[in-house]
Amino acid sequence: MKLFYSALFVLFFSILIFGDLEDKKVIKPDNASNPITTIVAGKNRTYYSLSSKNATVISVKGAGEFKIVTRARFTNSDPNEINYFISYRVDGGKKNKFEFNGIKRSLKAIYKNQSLGIPGDEGIISFNLGAGEHNIKVWLESSEPKVAARFTFTPKKIKKKSWVSLTPTSKNEPVNLISNEDEILYYKFTDEKPVKLKITGPTKLKFLIRVENDYSMKGRTDYRLQIKEDSKIKNTYQLSSVHSQTTRYLHDNSKIPGKANEIVIDVPKGKHTYQLSLLDKNKCTVLCRILFPKKDIKNESKE
Repeated sequence: MKLFYSALFVLFFSILIFGDLEDKKVIKPDNASNPITTIVAGKNRTYYSLSSKNATVISVKGAGEFKIVTRARFTNSDPNEINYFISYRVDGGKKNKFEFNGIKRSLKAIYKNQSLGIPGDEGIISFNLGAGEHNIKVWLESSEPKVAARFTFTPKKIKKKSWVSLTPTSKNEPVNLISNEDEILYYKFTDEKPVKLKITGPTKLKFLIRVENDYSMKGRTDYRLQIKEDSKIKNTYQLSSVHSQTTRYLHDNSKIPGKANEIVIDVPKGKHTYQLSLLDKNKCTVLCRILFPKKDIKNESKE
């Protein structure tokens, strides 16, 4: 009986500390290059070389904890301790710069290819991501010392919200789609005609984005979006779309809508204007549906 209550206590304590976290996932960068196998406690771990010239790009979806696990590379000529700077940017937002000082050679890790030298102790950067799709860019501030990183994401369960649609203030062409037998209204925009809207915070905005495909477009379509808040750039996104298997046009059989990409942003207190723009010139047309939490309708009724 004591063993049962002890186990129950440990479970309850773990929930209090870690919350509704799901299993950790190892994420491979979109532009993965120069993989380095590092053996830690008898297990192979794949790291990817970081560069000071080209950022490593990682795409993840959903809310949770994201970790950048770094290891510097020691050679025989290096001192006992080395320092390095890692920078990262989430969704085109502000630059974050971390300094790792006094990193020593690891006593617990070795390279599978031991001619590379000796890996350093871990240097970890950890931060939380909100709902929706995210692009993280990571780079070195200097070409020396050599540093590699692996990336993990632990999704977090979030409470389901009831969302309502918001009509843009710009005159974008409305397009009716059928998804799971429901008729849903989207708005078309291009690089020359962005979507504009007004909303009162604090609240959240959810954008559901679908690329318009004709039957000659095969495979995956990559595209870039930018969100401006009060005429200032808030975020940029690099997204990828494939043909949807569950959604079709109500009136147009010559096109196929893409699978929806989801972006969620926080809206600060007060009145704000937003603009969603396509950054790729003459590449594709895109459909957008705009939503905000039903509980925040009261903010709009006050205006």
